[in-house]
Amino acid sequence: MIETSGVIEKEQGNGFYLVTLEQPEGHQCLCRAAGKLTKFRIKLLAGDKVLVEISPYDLTRGRITYRERNVNAGGGRQGGNRPGGPRRR
Repeated sequence: MIETSGVIEKEQGNGFYLVTLEQPEGHQCLCRAAGKLTKFRIKLLAGDKVLVEISPYDLTRGRITYRERNVNAGGGRQGGNRPGGPRRR
């Protein structure tokens, strides 16, 4: 397997994504999310940076194995898991 990184350009439907790879500069391949990504329901959106495994036999198809975390995004809640303020008594 050839492992490289890339950026998701758009969702093609039926679980496939069009990914532009970094290593062969500008090469595009059609990729599907790996089993662990679908098992844990990790969302893949256009613009996400991902790791892709490509078979050396067919360079137009691949499998997304990892989505890199976006450090600048403000995900998650501040101050714990309870919504609505302090704990009730």
